[in-house]
Amino acid sequence: MRFMATYDLMETMRNTNQWLGASAQAFASYPAFAMVPNPALQWMAAWGEVTERSYKRMVAKPDWGIHSVTCADGRDHIVTVEKVVERPFGDLIHFNVQGREEKLRKILLVAPMSGHYATLLRSTVQSLLPDAEVYITDWHNARDIPVSAGKFDIEDYTLYCMDFMRELGPEVNVIAVCQPAPLVLAATAHLAELEPEAQPRTLTLIGGPIDPDATPTDVTDFGNRVTMGHLEETAIQRVGFKYAGVGRRVYPGLLQLTSFMSMNAERHSQAFTDQIMRVAQGKATDHDPHNRFYDEYLAVMDMTAEFYLSTVERIFKGLEVAKNEFVVDGHKVDIGNITRVAVKVVEGENDDISAPGQCLAALDLLTGLPDEKKASHLEPGAGHYGIFAGKSWRNNIRPLVLDFIDANAGTPKAQLKVAT
Repeated sequence: MRFMATYDLMETMRNTNQWLGASAQAFASYPAFAMVPNPALQWMAAWGEVTERSYKRMVAKPDWGIHSVTCADGRDHIVTVEKVVERPFGDLIHFNVQGREEKLRKILLVAPMSGHYATLLRSTVQSLLPDAEVYITDWHNARDIPVSAGKFDIEDYTLYCMDFMRELGPEVNVIAVCQPAPLVLAATAHLAELEPEAQPRTLTLIGGPIDPDATPTDVTDFGNRVTMGHLEETAIQRVGFKYAGVGRRVYPGLLQLTSFMSMNAERHSQAFTDQIMRVAQGKATDHDPHNRFYDEYLAVMDMTAEFYLSTVERIFKGLEVAKNEFVVDGHKVDIGNITRVAVKVVEGENDDISAPGQCLAALDLLTGLPDEKKASHLEPGAGHYGIFAGKSWRNNIRPLVLDFIDANAGTPKAQLKVAT
């Protein structure tokens, strides 16, 4: 119960700060105060607005916000989000572009389960929609999943990915972003052994920890330094009574957010100070760069305890994928079983989460794959976010990935005009 009390205490603190922000904004905006203009009141209202919005976002799942896309015919086509497969811990969804002929390129984006929702890849999806049928894994917030749904660890995650690949068929091209890279690699290898005809055409791994020890970072150093007992004692809590997952053991999103923010505390502090001043001066807008970024960044989700702990223990400490010793459902997976799925690795030169070399290690594990089906790209000057959602992705990496898919998927060229 003490961990449930801790979970509720964190939610109480968040809720209190949201209330304080709303109260400060309402008080400082009292009409009578307008008769005596006071910069302090303007600053209080601005602080309240930024604070209330920030703390409110922490418990809200962002909307995809992709309403239309401009296609090759020059028209804007309505986009609807449709569930293809519904599962307790995550769905497979499709972005249906209405009124457009179905694209032969079929892409499955496997989103990370690392504290943020799949909407973190919103701009990635938007950039691919003009040129492909886009599907994505939409992982659920563990706090909303009843205990009766059972466990969900990295083996279950791998099995989910296999099921999604089966659903989409062998013509699918898979792109795994960050955290899921080693698990999607294992899922592909498992399919290669059990159901060769269900393998995807291509697999693109973007900035993932295939071998975390290849190039150490603060993230990998933490994984090696902390003991599992200490991690379980300090990071794992039970969902409180406010949510449907009451009693489920989780790594809380609010705790994860604290870790995210502390890594660049000075930068975040300055960003919020600057935003308060912009609001006070009337220069801020609802969709300005600060709000666009932090509306997504602050929206965090809980991970199941077993998923978080097994990731640290088996991927970062045990290096099971890096050593080709990963086990799924009692069966040892051999990455060397991948013999016909073309694999491309993308890394960022300045990636401080999955540093260059960590993801590239995948190519050495593909002992059964011909060299002509292996490819890699190191994006100069790009950080972690930039290689899948920033300018580097849009201008350089995306065209390279689509060219790689076209070269290896056997899709008729008439259907493959890439939008610029």
